Amino acid sequence: MRKYVIFCLLLMGTTFSINAQEWQLDLKTAEETASKDHKNIILVFQGSDWCAPCMKLEKQVWSTDEFKAYAKSNFVMLKADFPKRKKNALSEAQQAKNDKLAQKYNSEGYFPLVVILNENGKVLGKTGYKNITPSEYIKHLNSFKG
Repeated sequence: MRKYVIFCLLLMGTTFSINAQEWQLDLKTAEETASKDHKNIILVFQGSDWCAPCMKLEKQVWSTDEFKAYAKSNFVMLKADFPKRKKNALSEAQQAKNDKLAQKYNSEGYFPLVVILNENGKVLGKTGYKNITPSEYIKHLNSFKG
């Protein structure tokens, strides 16, 4: 019985790692990966603990198995989070990176803002939350491909 429980826990851990969204937190790393793999970058500006549309986008699109599977093969995912609660505060280094990204790609301060970049960091398009299915959102993102 003990071996069975351990096996099940290992299997669940493997399943989680396969389905987990791989978010980059650094533009340079995202660009290197995108260039190597010839993928576009999806840069997401979000307020994870205060922005209701950001939370909806996370739940309805980013965290779905359908989107995660598609993104893994087609995009490099880059997140710039701007939490407000102290308990969710980012490190100073990460906050500085996110601030720099915001200055360059989100000077208007929109949340959520989804910026589609090519592998060299050129903006192909911008969008935000839409109350649509993951497959419809994928089609929407693909409409910006260069």
